[in-house]
Amino acid sequence: MPLAEVVDAMRESMANNWGNPSSVHRFGQASRAQLEHAREHVAQLVGCSTREIIFCSSGTESASLALRGILEAHPKRRLIVTSKLEHAAVRTLAQHLEAAGQCEVIWVEHAHSGEIHLDHLREVLKKHGDDIALVSLMSVNNETGVMLPLQVVGELCREKSVLFHTDATQSVGRHPFDVANAPVDFATFSAHKLHGPKGAAALFARRGAGISAQLVGGPQERDRRAGTENVPGILGFGVAAQSARRWLDTAEMNHAAEFRNQFETLIQTAIPDAIVNGVATNRIWNTTNIAFAHLEAEAILLALSNENLCASAGAACSSGSLDPSPVLLAMGVPPVLAHGSVRFSLSRFTTREEIIQAATIVCDCVRKLRARTGAAITNVK
Repeated sequence: MPLAEVVDAMRESMANNWGNPSSVHRFGQASRAQLEHAREHVAQLVGCSTREIIFCSSGTESASLALRGILEAHPKRRLIVTSKLEHAAVRTLAQHLEAAGQCEVIWVEHAHSGEIHLDHLREVLKKHGDDIALVSLMSVNNETGVMLPLQVVGELCREKSVLFHTDATQSVGRHPFDVANAPVDFATFSAHKLHGPKGAAALFARRGAGISAQLVGGPQERDRRAGTENVPGILGFGVAAQSARRWLDTAEMNHAAEFRNQFETLIQTAIPDAIVNGVATNRIWNTTNIAFAHLEAEAILLALSNENLCASAGAACSSGSLDPSPVLLAMGVPPVLAHGSVRFSLSRFTTREEIIQAATIVCDCVRKLRARTGAAITNVK
């Protein structure tokens, strides 16, 4: 949820800072000054210059601007390299662009753990480097929390002069992310993932890396994204970025990882056949994906919601689907487990007491559902 100071900043903007930031009158210029101040905070969070931040409406738009914008800016390069484990904003877009004949897609191989096969990426870059428009691999998986070795992937791309985009929606504001010291050319991230508002996001576009605007019709965002800026949302984004930056400078992130581990241990102790998807890899602290065999995730989510515990099945934006997560299936998770997999997310404000309470609710709900449906404990792996 958004921070109280985010809500206050947005309310103040809508009440008193209503000018169009493109207007030359004093109300417009007041909005422009505040917008650029927020851009400074967002840029500081990821370690770039303000000129390298393009404000967008969502992470999906940001990713679309990266993929479509690069293909259009580099028409002689028609290959997109990505993974079946990506968020649909990248995965489905890549499939769409290929079906429309706008590019060809090479899918990087991965392990059952959810880790990218770096040797396969090396082979792809070596063989097709001159034809690749963009490599797009997410820095943290949104469903399992599995982390990409960002530095290694970026350096592999740099060696072959290939542009690298990462969907950093799950990492920015939760884990140190500094593009000044990382070989990343483009990065997508969103305000609501760091306790800011929905409807505000950004694309980091490294200066000198060409990209073509996809929304045209105005000079906003240095001619890279037309349309009047969402000033209240961007101001809230700036406040959230400033708060996240302060938090990342503390040691609290280490305690947060301990809470996730405790949550998983409590559940697996009480539900012996519960399986944590992606557990054998390096994961971010706030995400865990747990499978309960022979149950449907939707039934679990409804039971949890009745106890005031919110979770999701796969990506939150596709939670209305009855199908198991395509990411988990691509990882090789058996359908009997993928159907019953639930993603739990912590925040930097989660307490140990809340972890214990949440684990108790999960275990009680799973037991009741199994008793009602006759689902038995299984050794499915």
